[in-house]
Amino acid sequence: MHLRFEISGQILASLEMLNLSSRTLVYFTSDQGAHIEEISESGEVHGGWNGIYKGGKSTNWEGGIRVPGLLRWSGVLTAGRSIDEPTSNMDIFPTIVKLSKAAMPSDRIIDGRDLMPLLLGDVQHSEHEFLFHYCNSYLSAVRWHPRHSSSVWKAHLFTPNFNPEGTQGCFDTHVCLCYGDYVSRHDPPLLYDLSCDPTESSPVTPASEPQYHQILDVMQEAVERHRGTLTPVPDQLTLNNIIWKPWLQPCCSTVWEHCHCDNDTNSNTALNGTTD
Repeated sequence: MHLRFEISGQILASLEMLNLSSRTLVYFTSDQGAHIEEISESGEVHGGWNGIYKGGKSTNWEGGIRVPGLLRWSGVLTAGRSIDEPTSNMDIFPTIVKLSKAAMPSDRIIDGRDLMPLLLGDVQHSEHEFLFHYCNSYLSAVRWHPRHSSSVWKAHLFTPNFNPEGTQGCFDTHVCLCYGDYVSRHDPPLLYDLSCDPTESSPVTPASEPQYHQILDVMQEAVERHRGTLTPVPDQLTLNNIIWKPWLQPCCSTVWEHCHCDNDTNSNTALNGTTD
């Protein structure tokens, strides 16, 4: 993480030096929470820490999917502002497409939403009323932020079985798996209100929440609508897709002796090209 911040600092300093800060949206984030079970080849425990949030990488507990989202755009975004609304890394794509004035694909459903109205304060609520959290190809949890409500409901359809029991990870398999005896399925789902229980320590029950059944009904209807939008895609892990193709090997490689790369030139070109 220290290395990531150091590199981020170098990028920001370079943008300042080139007078590109006012033309560049910088988004610092992560694709998952810390890997709790990480161990080096020599046996050193390098596992991360996710603060108050349960679980970590490969789980849909908050420790696995709640990640930092830090944005900077000098002269456009208000400094020091904090937005407490559910968003997704899927939002990066439509945000960039809109900013570049390109056309969104029309042959598929785009799950992401343009972040700029929320970042600029033009709207106060995320366009994501529902978010669907997957463990590999299995729908694992659903998040619902009702319009005009401060509650953020989250229902777990199944959760990983931590091992050893009482820990926050799956140390027997190095990472939590998504199927079979590695998970516990919940019927009815485990329901939490993240607005008052971000640690996911106390599931909501019919006794503690008068609208318990209505909340789950709404979320189940959203799941069915979501599943109705899914269509099969070709297998991306066929032998033809995963076999090594030498002709696609990058030129800067020890494999090819006939080509050479000027690292300084390539670095400068890449840096200058990122803001166009």
